[in-house]
Amino acid sequence: MRHLLRLFLILSLAGLSAAGENWPQFRGPHGDNRADNAPLPRTWSEHKNIVWKTAIHDKGWSSPVVWGDQVWLTTAKADGKQLFAVCVDRASGQIRHDLKIFDVEEPSELWARFNSFASPTPAIEEGRVYVHFGTYGTACLDTYHGTLLWQRRDLRCDHWRGAASSPILYGDLLFLTFDGYDKQYLVALNKYSGKTVWQKDRAIDYKTDDGDAKKAFSTPAIRIIDGRPQLISSAAVATIAYNPQTGAELWRVYHGGMNVTAPPLYGQGKVFLCTGDGGLRLLAVRPDGRGDVTATHIVWKAKNKNSVPSRSSPILVDDLLYMVNEVGMVSCLEAKTGAMVWQERLGGKFWASPLYASGRLYLFDEDGLGHVLAAGRTYKKWATNRLATGCRASPAVAGKALFVRTLTHLYRIEERE
Repeated sequence: MRHLLRLFLILSLAGLSAAGENWPQFRGPHGDNRADNAPLPRTWSEHKNIVWKTAIHDKGWSSPVVWGDQVWLTTAKADGKQLFAVCVDRASGQIRHDLKIFDVEEPSELWARFNSFASPTPAIEEGRVYVHFGTYGTACLDTYHGTLLWQRRDLRCDHWRGAASSPILYGDLLFLTFDGYDKQYLVALNKYSGKTVWQKDRAIDYKTDDGDAKKAFSTPAIRIIDGRPQLISSAAVATIAYNPQTGAELWRVYHGGMNVTAPPLYGQGKVFLCTGDGGLRLLAVRPDGRGDVTATHIVWKAKNKNSVPSRSSPILVDDLLYMVNEVGMVSCLEAKTGAMVWQERLGGKFWASPLYASGRLYLFDEDGLGHVLAAGRTYKKWATNRLATGCRASPAVAGKALFVRTLTHLYRIEERE
């Protein structure tokens, strides 16, 4: 048995070298939740196509990130008084590092009621992982030894019901989002030192003094448009595009809404935005304007607002948008016009965002069900699979493996010979 286990680990590591793909941030390498050609399994259960299953202590809703032979995620005590980063060995599922990053003297009771204290997903690259806990702190860790390289605990806001915006990397910069009850701003840090490169207040006309209507949970996205990078960041009421190097504003669109969670999507020459609770709910915008483009650059607005999710994020594949809302209504829309192609009710409750791989859509709900649908203009369900507990984290992909974090465990799901 020992020889068989050793052989399996060697073959698994060889597979890592052959696949050579990482999942370095929330929703993957391009922030779009696509692993286009990954040969993921269609079916699984607690006893089928599970390479390993590892318990993750306490409570966290951050998604896993993968680099090389490591999988990282965060977790926290349910009361928020201790915040952790956990590294799992990609081949074996064994925990390599379980690091307490921060102690928090007086964590918010609202976070404990409505959120986890470890909801933002880490960002990772060769040798470094960046873990973020909103107002309670951000840290950079050496992935080989688990040592702390730098930390920041002075970037503050009142998240009210908790933080969820994830950090992203671009060049030498790490971008953090703080859309709180009292303050709303973005900050770019030097990823090597943790020092502030620029900080930019939102300066949005929210048309209210109610801080609850100003908060948001979205993760920004870097998109190369007309050969130039744009840092596109959705907030309550408006979405703003910035020059990522300087923080200078490029354009903004007012769309209403609050509690927005979905990162911007880009394709077909348009940026697709969800507005959370209220507002236009879903819209497509041309990203080639300057200044306030609300009156000139909105291409279409959602016609069926009730089908649009306020927690999970849509996914764009070719000329079609796919999304699943909180009550399990899955929809396919024309990216060009916003017209409905098909809509079906899966049932269940969804926080995790859909994933696309090799012509299939993967959707995980809160009750442990994982639905596999055919991507395309005709609705077809391939399979419905069950795990012991459900998901509030979105899945990750590396090589042939699907990494799924449930409320209690991290799984590596992969086709077994």
